[in-house]
Amino acid sequence: MTTAAEVVHELDRQGLTVAVAESLTGGLLAAELISVPGASAVVVGGVVAYQTPIKHLLLDVPADLLAARGAVDPDVAVAMASGVRRALAVDGRAADVGLATTGVAGPDPQDGEAPGTVYVALSAGGGSRVARLDLEGDREAIRSATVSESLSMLHDWLTEPRE
Repeated sequence: MTTAAEVVHELDRQGLTVAVAESLTGGLLAAELISVPGASAVVVGGVVAYQTPIKHLLLDVPADLLAARGAVDPDVAVAMASGVRRALAVDGRAADVGLATTGVAGPDPQDGEAPGTVYVALSAGGGSRVARLDLEGDREAIRSATVSESLSMLHDWLTEPRE
């Protein structure tokens, strides 16, 4: 079973929904989740917020945060994960989990960050977590590794004991 399949199964088992906000992955994370049969029961949807202003307009990432630090930042990733939960609310109910990716796929630096600098974040309940990834390879490799690491973060959160 793939990590995506395990995640979809575990979300379904726990009665949870997920929404994704993607920048450098450009929809690959949502596509990976949706490739699993039964994903429609747990995947609310996704937002590809590729350009920085869209992160503010659609995901409510604070404009002053984006102006001060740029899009490649851990707090931006957390704000994206939190914002997509609300942005994709269904019948007034926010998604239970938000998952977000932001970073530099390359080949050129962005916001002073080198290619391969990536942040993935998860927001659920009143908490969040974020991880910095320092990836190597070409654009395709960096984007693919970001999807894998994002799914691993969600899998770990789903399978760890919670009160």
